[in-house]
Amino acid sequence: MSRMVFLNFPVRNLDTSVAFYRALGGEPNPQFSDDQAKCVMLSDVIGVMVMTHERYRTFTQRPIGDARRDSYSLIALSVDSRDAVDETVKRAAAAGGRADPNPLQDHGFMYNRNVEDPDGNVWEIMWMDMNAVAETAQNA
Repeated sequence: MSRMVFLNFPVRNLDTSVAFYRALGGEPNPQFSDDQAKCVMLSDVIGVMVMTHERYRTFTQRPIGDARRDSYSLIALSVDSRDAVDETVKRAAAAGGRADPNPLQDHGFMYNRNVEDPDGNVWEIMWMDMNAVAETAQNA
């Protein structure tokens, strides 16, 4: 059985957040969406749930943090090429995100850039040459 991952985020504006996640390559899923929460599927098994603060509070008694001020996660999302990293960051920034809140990393076999969503959550958009990774592992 394939396992699914749903990332749940409290957001200030549902429509702005959905536009950002669509720019990352996601597709809205109306089955898990209503007027207080929207689901955007990044793949068949990865979904992002964006929720109003009111809805999010029904899932936790902890205070809602401010990802613009504090870092508590970096979420990596792979794409198919180095060019796709740059294009994805460009699209996401144009859809309300902020490009490169952290320095670009280029290790030859791996390339990543970061983009911050409208609520401050940082996404690492990354490409990795899996053949080079396999060769490195064999030579270790």
